[in-house]
Amino acid sequence: MTQTVVRIRGLRRHYGDVRALDGVDLDFGTGTFTAVMGPSGSGKSTLLQCAAVLERPDGGTVTVDGVELAALGERRRTLLRRERIGFVFQSFNLLPSLTAAQNVALPLRLAGRRPSRGAVREALQRVGLAERAGHRPSQLSGGQQQRVALARALITRPAVLFGDEPTGALDTVTSRQVLLLLRELVDGGCDGSGGGQTTVLVTHDPVAASYADRVVFLVDGRVSGELRAPSAAEVAARLTDLEGVPC
Repeated sequence: MTQTVVRIRGLRRHYGDVRALDGVDLDFGTGTFTAVMGPSGSGKSTLLQCAAVLERPDGGTVTVDGVELAALGERRRTLLRRERIGFVFQSFNLLPSLTAAQNVALPLRLAGRRPSRGAVREALQRVGLAERAGHRPSQLSGGQQQRVALARALITRPAVLFGDEPTGALDTVTSRQVLLLLRELVDGGCDGSGGGQTTVLVTHDPVAASYADRVVFLVDGRVSGELRAPSAAEVAARLTDLEGVPC
């Protein structure tokens, strides 16, 4: 039976009179790839922010890797975020003055740990960029920069990897390469360990969502069904039904 890495129960988040999340229950299991989708304003990004310990919910519980977040003070929340959670966003957020290797090592340095060259090289090797370790972001393509950002997220070997539109700034070909890499990480095929990376991807793109094992749909801050191993066409059709307009 698949172990639950992230468990969400009764999650609520309000911004004034707006209910961004209204009683969300979700589980994300070990070695699974889940895409979260929905119309604009459905609560997708808020769900990610709360699950990834970037924002405190107004109610409900979030448990990550067996630790319930509500019981933690700010310092322990920060440590959990640094050590057990990985982030990849649409903006690569690489420091331009640092090399790829130095950018990858940054989370460990911020945590007060001395990164080994071997660990940094291994992280870059997992995303196919070991030979680019000495290059700065300006010397890399957009897809290569996103893969460096992915290696940076993986350097701590997180329990869960969250992605917020990580392919949104990439062209179609490069986007497919990054999605294939995410799929390989989930399947355990990038480092030969066989241990799949639990991954949660927020996206508006049906093609990106089709790489996931499961697609969860949100509407008005509530879960509104899901699809298992869907095609891009099936995802697009469900979005059309939810939005009431053509995708």
